[in-house]
Amino acid sequence: MSSVEHFVARTLGIAEELVTDELEYQSIREWDSLGHVTLMVALEQEYGVTVDDDWTLALRSVGSIRAFVAGGEPEPAAEDAATEERHTVHRGLEGVSFDRTAVTRIDGAAGVLEYRGYGIHDLAERASYEEVAYLLVHGELPEAAELELFAKELAAARQLPGPVLELARTLAHAHPMEALRTCVSALGAFGPRRPAGTDESLAEARAAGIELIARIPMIVAAHHAYRSGREPLLPDGELSYPEAFLTALLGERPSPAAVRFVNKGFIVHADHSSNASAFTARVAIGSRSGMTAALTAAVAVFAGSVHGGAAERVVGLIDRVGSPENAEAYVADLHDRGEPVMGFGHRVYRTEDPRVRHLRSTVVELSEERGDSRGLEILDAVAAAMGPRGRHGVAANVDLYAGLAYRLMGLPDDLAVPLFVVGRTAGWVAQALEQQANNVLIRPLLDYVGPQGRAYPGAAR
Repeated sequence: MSSVEHFVARTLGIAEELVTDELEYQSIREWDSLGHVTLMVALEQEYGVTVDDDWTLALRSVGSIRAFVAGGEPEPAAEDAATEERHTVHRGLEGVSFDRTAVTRIDGAAGVLEYRGYGIHDLAERASYEEVAYLLVHGELPEAAELELFAKELAAARQLPGPVLELARTLAHAHPMEALRTCVSALGAFGPRRPAGTDESLAEARAAGIELIARIPMIVAAHHAYRSGREPLLPDGELSYPEAFLTALLGERPSPAAVRFVNKGFIVHADHSSNASAFTARVAIGSRSGMTAALTAAVAVFAGSVHGGAAERVVGLIDRVGSPENAEAYVADLHDRGEPVMGFGHRVYRTEDPRVRHLRSTVVELSEERGDSRGLEILDAVAAAMGPRGRHGVAANVDLYAGLAYRLMGLPDDLAVPLFVVGRTAGWVAQALEQQANNVLIRPLLDYVGPQGRAYPGAAR
C-alpha cells in the first residue's frame, strides 16, 4: 500500500512534492470535480474502504484524506455544513474570495495598488505601458531585448481584418463602446481555427491576448476616424504604444504631454484585481470559451454605468458645477438629496485612490499646455468640498480627472470609457490567463426563495 502522498500524486498526475496536507480540492486544475471523483474511486480501491456521500463532501484536502486513511471519523455534520453554507448569501459576492491570484494586490484601507508586486507609483512614474503590459501578461518585467521583441509583436498585430474595419464603418453612428464590443467579438471569427471539440491552449490564449492588446486600441481609433469623416490610418510601427494609438485616434502626431498622459493613464488603468469585468473574463474563459470571448464579455460588462461607464458620466461634472465658486453648493445639494457626487468613492478604497495623483499631475501639464485651467479648477474645488467625506472613505477615484484630460486633448466625452478599456485590456488578459492556467469552472449558487411544488392548472395531483 502506497503512502498518501504517493497515492494522491499518482491519482491526480502531479509531482509528489506538491502533495501537502494543505493541498485542497479545486486548488489546482488537476483536482477539479472530475479529479475529485477519480480520487474517491481510487481511494476505495487502494485502501479497501467505502466513500459515501458524507465522506465525498468531507475529503476535500490531503489532510482530511490522511486522517480518513488512518481511521478517523467523518467531520461532524458535513452535509449540514454544506447546506448551511449554501444558505449564507453574500449579495454581490461582497467580501468573498473566489480564488488566489498573483496578478494584482490591493489594500483598500492603506490605498495600495501593486501589479505583480510592483507599486503603482513607481510604475506610473518610471515605466512604459509596454513594460507594464509585459509584466501583467508574462509575470515579470522584461529585459531590454524582451521589451523590444514585445513592442515589435504588438506593432505587427495592429492591422485589423478588412471585415472588422468595415463593421466599424457600418457602426459609425453607434456609441464607441457598442462598436468596440461588437468589433472585438467579430475578431474571434478571424483567429486560428481549431478542430471541433478542441479548446484553446494556454499558449494560444496568450497569443490571442497579445493580439487583442494590439488591436483593441485600433478598433477605438478606427471607429472614431469613421465617425469623424476620415479614413483610419495604421501608425508607424516604430512608435510607442501610446503614441501609435493617439496618432491613429487623432489622425496626427500627438503632443508629448498627451503621450505622457496616455502612458500614465493606461498604466494606472491596467488592472484592478477582481472587479466586475475581470471577474466576467474569468467566468468566460473558465468555461473554456477562449480569450476573445472572455474579453468581449469583459467589454460588455465594463460599459455598465456603475462600472467603467461611470467614467463618461464624471466628465459632465465640470458642466454641472459650472465654476469653482459653485462647488460647495453643488456638493451640499447632492448630499441633501442623498445622491452621490460622481468621481468620488470606490468599492475597494477607503482612502485616496492611489491612481488619482498620477492622472491629476498630467492634467495639470495638459491644462498649462492648452492655456485652459478652468476644468481643473472646478474639479479641485469639488475635491476640496468633498474633503470632510474623504475622511469617511469617500475620496476622489480614478475617474475624476481622466475625462478632463480627454477634453483637453480635443476628444469627445464618449471616448472616456473606450480609452479606459484600452489600458485595462492587458489586465483582463493577465486575469484570464491566470484563470486558464489553473482552471475551475466558476459556478456559484443562488438561494432559492420562490414557491415550490406548484401544480400546473388542470394537472392531476
